Amino acid sequence: MKASDLMVQCLEEEGIEYIFGIPGEENADFMISLKQSEKIKFILCRHEQAAAFMADVYGRLTGNPAACLGTLGPGATNLVTGVADANMDRAPLIALTGQADTKRCHKESHQVMDVVHMFQPITKWSASIAHPDNIPEIMRKAVKIARTEKPGAVHIELPEDIAELDTEKKPIKVKRTRRPYPDPKAIKSAIELIESAKRPIVLAGNGCVRKRVSKQLQDFVNHTGIGVINTFMAKGAIPRTDPHCLFTMGLQSRDHISIEMEEADVVIAIGFDMVEYHPSLWNKGNKKKIIDIDFLPYEVDENYFVEVDIHADIAASLWELNEHFKDKTPVVDPNSYVEIRKAMEHDFAEHKDDDAAPLIKPQKVLWDTREVMGPGDILLSDVGAHKMWIARYYQCDEPNTCLISNGFCTMGFALPGAIAAKMIYPEKKVLAICGDAGGMMNIQDLETAARYGVNFVTVIWEDREYGLIKWKQQNSFNEHSKLDFTNPDFVKLAESFGCWGKKVEKSADYKPALEEAFACGKPAIITLDIDYEENMKLTKRLGQIMTTI
Repeated sequence: MKASDLMVQCLEEEGIEYIFGIPGEENADFMISLKQSEKIKFILCRHEQAAAFMADVYGRLTGNPAACLGTLGPGATNLVTGVADANMDRAPLIALTGQADTKRCHKESHQVMDVVHMFQPITKWSASIAHPDNIPEIMRKAVKIARTEKPGAVHIELPEDIAELDTEKKPIKVKRTRRPYPDPKAIKSAIELIESAKRPIVLAGNGCVRKRVSKQLQDFVNHTGIGVINTFMAKGAIPRTDPHCLFTMGLQSRDHISIEMEEADVVIAIGFDMVEYHPSLWNKGNKKKIIDIDFLPYEVDENYFVEVDIHADIAASLWELNEHFKDKTPVVDPNSYVEIRKAMEHDFAEHKDDDAAPLIKPQKVLWDTREVMGPGDILLSDVGAHKMWIARYYQCDEPNTCLISNGFCTMGFALPGAIAAKMIYPEKKVLAICGDAGGMMNIQDLETAARYGVNFVTVIWEDREYGLIKWKQQNSFNEHSKLDFTNPDFVKLAESFGCWGKKVEKSADYKPALEEAFACGKPAIITLDIDYEENMKLTKRLGQIMTTI
């Protein structure tokens, strides 16, 4: 068979369901081979960055990689941002790129660049196929690396002359390997430290949104009574209604939750990535004893001195701890967190009955959004000022139901990511919330959504400026640089793509508009003018919070 046929068969053997992308001349053989596949769906996109975000979200939601595809040169460079986002946010992904004939890759030549080395800093592995017989080994290795904890992105390049060569090789059968089990001495040390703690706290990170981990984490807090603070990316690791749930930490302003972290003497960091919320913001000077439970050894940092390091399968590590604590008296009184939860819940509900117009408060939008979205429905947050509000005010019942780009923290993530999420889970409501800046970065792929009939909703918060940058500049300097811009008519723009669109003029109209959008049967855009005067009000208020402990 042709090398490109073999590559497709290898992807099928690995269980790859989707390839998102834009082909070029150098992918021609691969695309014709892919056309014959009955197992892999190719989703033709309008920008390679959007394709990479779609594959990124597929990996985050399923734990298995999807592929994104671009041609050589500019097609490959357009993939970079989405691939980097997947890698830093721990989503398995396979980036596939074409390349020129190998007879001209050694010299100055049209669109030729060193794509393999370009991808190396933003992937776990990057390689070029130099011989068709190498394809089974390379593809098996690539997917194995992408899936292995901590998961991430890999890149494979297929030059056009290699793609058309013949080979007699066959795909390598997939053999999954078991994750390492925790060291008994480390488990014993962790138990001793937890039992000696006066105010222990759990910091749940990105690694906690796996289903097995979430289940064991819930058992652990029920056995020990210890409260859980989650990062932006670990929302839903324990349900928002659980009395041990202390909601989300990540705003740099002092919050009710920050105070609970300040009082802690032992922090049990579970699945925590340092890119999520740097320890200098919650453990400056190493005053806390840290137990780090993660798939890999912890990152070295002057504010993250680890007392006990358990680097193994997180769910298995928690299971071992649960075996000890399940028949013991809780380490912490389960009623310890009543007041802090009341304080946060009061904040969540404070503006639920607001009827302001034409500027709508972020708190009101998120209260109504949570009312409309079911426990298993999926919200994707783009990056901007709205992300800070979503992080604090939108809490979850299940893991992986609020996706935030928080490691690489890139604008343009939510809209294409929502397309993929709805393709994977057509029975769920899928909502992207974007600022008017981030929303415009991949707006072209509304056409992709319309072409495939994907019914998801994008809510665009308009303030006609780079609001998060303004918020941070204002907070630091009491002034800001020029950050304003103009917007298109988003309703007309949506309709021009064959989508549904609506402008919400007052607070009371938002919830019925959102319900109508989910029922319209096509991609939908809701736009509203947001009251970002609330940004500095929140900063000022959080800075004045008195302890509730």
